[in-house]
Amino acid sequence: MSAIALPPPARRYDLDWIRVGAFMLLILYHVGMFYVPWDWHVKSTHQVEALEPVMLLTNPWRLTLLFLISGCATRFMADSFRARGRGNATLAGSRILRLLPPLLLGMFVIVPPQSYYEIVEALRGMGVADPANSMVLANFWTRYATASGNWCDVNGCLITPTWNHLWFVAYLLIYSLVLALLLAIPGVRRGLQAVADTAFRGWGLMLWPVAWLVLIRWTLAPLFEINHALIADWYNHALSFAAFLFGYLTARSEPARQTFMRLRWPALIAAVLAWAAWATYAWIYRAEDAAPAEALRMAMRIVYAADQWAWIAAILGFGARWLNHGGPVLRYLTVGVFPFYIVHQTAIVVAGHHLAGLRLPAGVEASLLIAITAAACWMAYEVARRIGWLGLLLGVRPERPSPLAEPQAANRPPLSA
Repeated sequence: MSAIALPPPARRYDLDWIRVGAFMLLILYHVGMFYVPWDWHVKSTHQVEALEPVMLLTNPWRLTLLFLISGCATRFMADSFRARGRGNATLAGSRILRLLPPLLLGMFVIVPPQSYYEIVEALRGMGVADPANSMVLANFWTRYATASGNWCDVNGCLITPTWNHLWFVAYLLIYSLVLALLLAIPGVRRGLQAVADTAFRGWGLMLWPVAWLVLIRWTLAPLFEINHALIADWYNHALSFAAFLFGYLTARSEPARQTFMRLRWPALIAAVLAWAAWATYAWIYRAEDAAPAEALRMAMRIVYAADQWAWIAAILGFGARWLNHGGPVLRYLTVGVFPFYIVHQTAIVVAGHHLAGLRLPAGVEASLLIAITAAACWMAYEVARRIGWLGLLLGVRPERPSPLAEPQAANRPPLSA
């Protein structure tokens, strides 16, 4: 039996907890985007420049970690289908059923308010007294859905319909279908696993991923800025699909799990040092006209890559060591974080826009924004789990009550967006 493809524990609760935590961090990150000076859909009147180093703590790796965890879940799912005599077409169909409905609902129902309030704030910045009643926003949804808005300013045009934060769902769907096609080719499954068995042993779990991240940071990142538009997003694809594939190839590896646990402290120390170096560099050269030396740029690309993987390796190691337990909270959140993710950014944008107009103290405004966002996420999930198959529009499969539900839960693979 290969070193990588050894059976894991009956249930990878650690992966469930990590997935939940990564989505929660992402939601808090988007709350932070309302306050840092970086460009975003809507902005608070309270701009907190000192929040930037905190945001950079998760910025390099949070979505890469989510793609990795999604690859792990896809491996469990594919093996489950295969054990029941179902092929890769079943895997592809399952991914389409789980991801396409919320993506379409998101693009045409959930995301449009984000574009609407982005335009409102842009008009207000241009001196329009009553943006909501201006001709620019007349028949907004029809113009949004038909790509006929012509919403342009000196910075460019707003292209609609758009998936905004749901780009992760779109990319995950495409990656899942590409993987299903690859696995259908004779010999590919065995060949990919053989490469993983050879490369991802011991320190190879740390060195080869960092080497890949440095390579694409040096070669692709300068040429292809991340655009989340699927087309010409080659650096992002090289990063995200590689993480997805890594998760697929190592999900069932007990040696890999043990190695991450053994290296968790060195990984954490490297992660903190890399973050400190990267955050310091970003702070010093944060001005738009800053021009660091090219040698420094190249060196910091290595630091950035080390930051990305060291945090991920540390999280996987500490998760494997301490998060191997389930319970009702995890069962609830494992399914709930996907609808949380789908609705959270719209809740932040809409609530943030209206809260900013109240001129509240920063602490009060932020507390209310987090509370409103949490309430919106919880309500969306509670509605989705009660409407049967329509819950798939928010990524929630209908529950199938059974007197054996609890024992079966112990053998299900980690759920994933």
